[in-house]
Amino acid sequence: MKYEQAVQVLKENGMQKMAEIYGESCAAENLKRYEDLAEGYKNYFADESFEFFSAPGRTEISGNHTDHNSGKILAGSIHLDTIAAAGKNNSDQIRMISATYHQDMTISLDDLERTNATSGTGPLLKGILDGFKKRGHKIGGFNVYTTTNVIGAAGVSSSASFEMLICTIVNYLFNDGTLDISEYAQIGKYAENNFWNKQSGLLDQMACAAGGIVTIDFKDQANPVLEKLAFDFDELGHDLVIVNTGKGHADLSEEYSSVPIEMKKVAQYFGKEVLRECTLDEVIDNMTEVRKFAGDRAALRAIHFLTEDDRVDVAVKAIKEKDYASFLNVITESGNSSWKYLQNCYPAGEHKEQPVTVALALTEVYLKRLGRGVCRVHGGGFAGVIMALVPHADTDGYVSYMEKHMGKENVYKMRIRNAGAIRVEF
Repeated sequence: MKYEQAVQVLKENGMQKMAEIYGESCAAENLKRYEDLAEGYKNYFADESFEFFSAPGRTEISGNHTDHNSGKILAGSIHLDTIAAAGKNNSDQIRMISATYHQDMTISLDDLERTNATSGTGPLLKGILDGFKKRGHKIGGFNVYTTTNVIGAAGVSSSASFEMLICTIVNYLFNDGTLDISEYAQIGKYAENNFWNKQSGLLDQMACAAGGIVTIDFKDQANPVLEKLAFDFDELGHDLVIVNTGKGHADLSEEYSSVPIEMKKVAQYFGKEVLRECTLDEVIDNMTEVRKFAGDRAALRAIHFLTEDDRVDVAVKAIKEKDYASFLNVITESGNSSWKYLQNCYPAGEHKEQPVTVALALTEVYLKRLGRGVCRVHGGGFAGVIMALVPHADTDGYVSYMEKHMGKENVYKMRIRNAGAIRVEF
């Protein structure tokens, strides 16, 4: 559609569509975002046709650092998202404007080779396009004007949100919408692994693309099994609160990569490729040899993985049976295992700077005094954010408490969003 048509569509159907995607309380502010998006596209690309696209960030509930070793996860899409106006430009170039990050870049489809750069939007965009080509899908030139409110470098998957947005655009514009979200995730993983040198799994991409609360089994990495769960934190009578600790994780690829590498080192001792192929009893019974072969931290991380997989099963069962006391308890157990065994609350050697562990400690003190609520490190860890599930009646008090310690604008009450990575149809 052209700009004038977009303005009319937003005027007639915008509030209804925004309420469907973001909830009634956030409809007006998001309608303004889409109006600005259309205006921005027109300013850069004149009166060329475009469509609207959206992909959310994600929250990780349980299954911390398990996907890359073929484990299980429990996660959900959040109401913060990356949105775009995009349309074909009938050329061999992608022109991308990021209003949020003040970027204006052009990428040629004839130059998708990897460079020395291992961070930033450019290499990631190249990697996604190359991933489409490598998997036999079509690509073409397009213009895209984008903006995001997903917290950057903070553990709610701003990068995967962007990846799934671009995958949705390319799928719709050039592949007739034939790709599924598993294919999106594989392409996003390929881009991160090969163009960012980040040994990520598939959790972030699939959780962003799917929408709602999902559990995913990555036993078969090529064909993950996803199940949507009819669940929302309102059923618990709790709010999901994300606390940004103020230190981003953009330069921590080595820390993240060490987790799958060390887990796979333990699996290697048993002649296996990934820890999913091992058992907890095997690791415990051979602990002395495992420690010599892979190191103590690797052994502890293996214990985390093999117990965390079981905790995902417990959490999913509790949700289905509406046993919310057990659900909250297993989230606490998962967080404690990440802190003690996985050891992803701060980078190795950074004992003087531990914002994640400070935020967790402050939250634990607060929730213990309340006698209710749970918390855990969120996402990849080492820096970034923590999550807390706080009873509705206590949320405002907790938010004020954490704003005092972590700063205003760093504490977010999140909502689960049912729509995943989509073309926004009015």
